[in-house]
Amino acid sequence: MVTSAASGLKRHIPNALTVARLAAIPVFVALLWDTDGGHSVAAAWVFGAASATDYLDGWLARRYRLESRFGRLADPLADRLLIGAAVLLLWSADRIPALVPLLVVGRDVILLSGLSFAAERGYQLSVIYIGKAATFVLMTALAMIMLTTPDTVWPDVLLWAGIAMSVYAGSIYVYTVARRLGKPSSSA
Repeated sequence: MVTSAASGLKRHIPNALTVARLAAIPVFVALLWDTDGGHSVAAAWVFGAASATDYLDGWLARRYRLESRFGRLADPLADRLLIGAAVLLLWSADRIPALVPLLVVGRDVILLSGLSFAAERGYQLSVIYIGKAATFVLMTALAMIMLTTPDTVWPDVLLWAGIAMSVYAGSIYVYTVARRLGKPSSSA
């Protein structure tokens, strides 16, 4: 009985971590909103902890074969909302240039709407390594921007590297979906 209850509970941990990441976003926004120049150790810690749940929930889901439809949809949405909130708040604090939110949020809007379009046609998007790496680099860069002073250059270099990786991964997703959806069905 205990084993069954424990295995039932274990099955929900990846989704609970995704929900925790979503719940952390308003806390993170409140902490970063009221800062002087986008510098906040508390906001960076909340952002970092929320970011860490992205890797932990994915690892657990793959390791124990606990993938779910909810997780496939909510996990990337939670990532995009967390990163988007950080980018917009750091831009409003003059810590990053206006081009960054245009590239990051614009890419996310295109991908999320494309994912919806593809899902309606039965296509499930598979995560690719460059996309996961881009998310890691972006999350790390944004946290480091919050922790450092505006004259610290290396977090900005890391941010641009993450953006380049993210745009590249996005183009791979778009190309792959367009190619697969453009092929005629062989079941006809």
